[in-house]
Amino acid sequence: LPDLPGELHCFHAKQVINAAGLGANRIASLIPGMPKLSQPPLYFAKGNYFSLASRCPFSRLIYPMPNEAGLGVHLTLDLAGQGRFGPDVEWVDHEDYDVDPRRCESFYHEIRSYWPGLADDALQPAYAGIRPKLQAPGESAHDFRIEGPESHGFPGLVQLLGIESPGLTASLAIARMVRSLMM
Repeated sequence: LPDLPGELHCFHAKQVINAAGLGANRIASLIPGMPKLSQPPLYFAKGNYFSLASRCPFSRLIYPMPNEAGLGVHLTLDLAGQGRFGPDVEWVDHEDYDVDPRRCESFYHEIRSYWPGLADDALQPAYAGIRPKLQAPGESAHDFRIEGPESHGFPGLVQLLGIESPGLTASLAIARMVRSLMM
């Protein structure tokens, strides 16, 4: 693995689980002999969030009808009851976690489809995350991939590719599957 410029470290292991999220393809590309065909391209889908500048009038989560890119801009509540809306989908080619305040116009449009009373200037930039997607912009959604030795020919290697937030919900089932692939 590269460390400092010009330095390289090599690790030997009987078992490796590549669950590096956005960096999974990079990790896979560092494995000597890993066929390029077994590495699907990953696309970075940035999800921006805006929060309410005032107290949230809702006590429950609100989800609009899902669209082809995902769940759409929905309302989540933090532990203090602060309302946050997101994520949207902004395709990016590198990691950038800054929220562009100009994106709020599309948020107002989306949110007003289920909360018409949202006041102007009620939103402020909150945070962003980046999801590793297996589909390119404009393609229909692909499910994440869990690849064991039968997929790539490397005994003791399991790769988790394109796992985004539903993976957290499915983490126990994913862990059981990874364990079975490691045996």
